[in-house]
Amino acid sequence: MSDRALGRMLVGNIIATAAGRYPHRQAFLCGVTGRRLTFGQTNERSNRLAHGLMGLGLVKGDVAAFLCTNRIEIPEIYFALAKSGIVGIPLNYRLADSEIVELMRAMGARALLYEERFADRALNIKAELPGVADLVQIGGHAPDSDLDYEALLARSSSHEPEVEIDEADPYYFNLTSGTTGLPKSYLLTHFNNASIVPFGLAFDMTGRDVVMTVFPMFGRVGVAWMITSVVFGIANVLVNFEPATVLRFIQSERVTIMNLVPTMAAMLLACDELPNTDLTSLRAIVFAGSMLPAPVREQTAAKLTRGIYEYYGMQETGVLAYSTPEDRQLRPDSVGRPTLFAEVRIVGPDGRGVPVGETGEIIGRSPSTVTAYFQSPARSADTFRNGWVHTGDLGSLDAEGFLFIRGRVKDMIITGGQNVHSAEVEAALLSFPGVADCAVIGLPDELWGESVTAIVVPSPNAAVDFESLRQFCRERLAGFKTPKHFHLHLAALPRTPTGKLQKYLLVEQYRGCDS
Repeated sequence: MSDRALGRMLVGNIIATAAGRYPHRQAFLCGVTGRRLTFGQTNERSNRLAHGLMGLGLVKGDVAAFLCTNRIEIPEIYFALAKSGIVGIPLNYRLADSEIVELMRAMGARALLYEERFADRALNIKAELPGVADLVQIGGHAPDSDLDYEALLARSSSHEPEVEIDEADPYYFNLTSGTTGLPKSYLLTHFNNASIVPFGLAFDMTGRDVVMTVFPMFGRVGVAWMITSVVFGIANVLVNFEPATVLRFIQSERVTIMNLVPTMAAMLLACDELPNTDLTSLRAIVFAGSMLPAPVREQTAAKLTRGIYEYYGMQETGVLAYSTPEDRQLRPDSVGRPTLFAEVRIVGPDGRGVPVGETGEIIGRSPSTVTAYFQSPARSADTFRNGWVHTGDLGSLDAEGFLFIRGRVKDMIITGGQNVHSAEVEAALLSFPGVADCAVIGLPDELWGESVTAIVVPSPNAAVDFESLRQFCRERLAGFKTPKHFHLHLAALPRTPTGKLQKYLLVEQYRGCDS
């Protein structure tokens, strides 16, 4: 049997299949423009965009970047890439123009699609990258020098593109969260993204659900929710996170499930609109991205929904483990057990497995796992070893396979020769009344090497007494783990779009500060 006869897992086939099965069912609602598209319309417009880009001279393997918030054109772009073989660069619009230029230059981008709100940025990028010949503006009135997105679609064919795509072909560049500087990048294949079914199964999703996607779709998490909703024939509400807007759409669209980082949930809980919002449709919130503090979990169950799921993984691995509401009853502090087709191990510094219950580094692999960073052999060698991804996270597995997160390998503070895992100290701090958020970092100390330092964000209208907080920690932690210094932080802690703390920024800010 030839390879041509074998079935392939292709992202372009996902939207084509949905269009065939549910042509008139709503696929997406755009929170930015209010437009609604069916699966049939989304497939047709994706075909038109694919042909439009190819009509500009782009061919399979060429690279096109796009700069766009969560709006209805984003699924069209991802599916047009999937059908044409053009490789995408979803750009994080929070990056500086110079960083975007650096990424586009390194990856050889030949075209840029941009949302009208980023028109000035597009001009700056074009000035620095004369090799980017084609600029396409989404929304508004495109300048004469650029193409109009809707006009490009209108003049292009609606037929399925006849481009031979393999599941191992590159699909798009993804950027990691960038907690330690400029984001690392890696290529995702069609297979990495098409093997998404376990993601939806983990959260008991069916065609009766209504999804809301609030994670920015320049990142892998937002894309996963977009593709998963198409796989299951589910309506998806695309919004840019703003608490009042999110609550309004949950009520009006009868949203049943959404993915949040804990900080987003805390913002919803504090929103003035919450008491007047009907949330009876919301069966589940899925948490990921950072540690889920017990107070946020408890308030979410009390005021938003009792259906709390959680998952663990890196952008490089996809989901490795997940916890259901039933799991939560058994192991409230666990992120669950491995997902379908994923493998999780706990290893020591020598790479050997550690006994059940002992802490070590979490390593994992799954069909969604990538194998290298783009043009970064040293980082690749450190992370991708013998077919496993070394996450840099510390964890343990119990006898029943439940995974517990214990901190970061590189987020460990060494004070007086003792190892302190920041996550353990942060968990204690977050259980103190009046502490809304916190970060524990190690700062240089002439005597101890590093001093355990707590950066504390108070709850609204709360006054946190540091002496009381220090005593609270002493009652729950070993003396060497109790923070030696406390700092009040009145702004939101710096986080990536996926909710991970950017502790290096806090180290820079508080280095040399007196307690």
